[in-house]
Amino acid sequence: MSLLSRTQTAAVQWKILVTGASGFVGGALCARLREHGAFHVFGTGRRDVAIAGYTRADLTKPLDIDVRPDIVVHAAARAAPWGTRQAFEEQNVVATRHVVDFCERNGLPRLVNISTSAVFYRNEDQLGLTETSPIGPRFVNAYAQTKREAETIVEGYRGSWITLRPRAVFGPGDTTVFPRIVRAAREGTLPRLRRRGAPAKADLVYIDTLCDYIRLAALSPLSGSYNVTNGEPVETEAFLFGILARLGIDVPRRSLDPRVALAAAAAIEWFFRVARPRDEPPVTPFGVGAIAYSKTFDVAKLVADFGPPSVSVATGVDRFVASLACAAA
Repeated sequence: MSLLSRTQTAAVQWKILVTGASGFVGGALCARLREHGAFHVFGTGRRDVAIAGYTRADLTKPLDIDVRPDIVVHAAARAAPWGTRQAFEEQNVVATRHVVDFCERNGLPRLVNISTSAVFYRNEDQLGLTETSPIGPRFVNAYAQTKREAETIVEGYRGSWITLRPRAVFGPGDTTVFPRIVRAAREGTLPRLRRRGAPAKADLVYIDTLCDYIRLAALSPLSGSYNVTNGEPVETEAFLFGILARLGIDVPRRSLDPRVALAAAAAIEWFFRVARPRDEPPVTPFGVGAIAYSKTFDVAKLVADFGPPSVSVATGVDRFVASLACAAA
């Protein structure tokens, strides 16, 4: 029975395999799907995790597990702003090729590819980006470039596929974005940027909203690429500093011109690549650019096909702050 016809059948429990299940998005998705009750959830990841249906697997090698899923959600990736080109190539491009190969060998399940809005990024303001906005040929870093390369691999898949491009995922369990901001604030390396004109604006998406969109995309017959945000742009610095203040963390007092901050971040990154390649620098050009420039997205296509966000930004922030406060207690 096809995925589309089975969608009409009551009480179907889908076999769904989530890669990257030991990470932020993949782990949250597995938990959300189990709450939903319509899925038999399997997961893979690089770390050992004591949950039912989970198998430790290194996707830089061919994927060979005893599961024949109806749906595969590929959420595994190297999502850090720092790393070697080889690491990004292996964990984003090679890993995606292995996931597609697994799907080709196991009945052509529906494939949901979790990409990133970073494929669009340039070091400039970008407002109202749509799914048809230009991508490449130059990219802001190896992460963005290898995630775009991974998208092209998925686009060649013989089965049903869809790519979601979330922007600035936040919420309980975040191990990538906000921990770096908190560390920079505490170490005094998080600058306040003096922009000319209006403050920079940013779109973002709360983790539960993203997980609900992934679930809807998994059960949909639709294909193509979708930008995924809450559709509620915020002033970037005010949003970040507001969360820091609620956590009792001092917000930056010194301010820099964005061009100076970017140049300084580039110099620091160069030094770490040469002298301390195993260590992540305290600040990167990618991190500065995320604060310095506006990045907003038109999500009309997403909302038309999958409905409005399930959790607002304000509610998401309250839940996120509460989770951080509990973790610090």
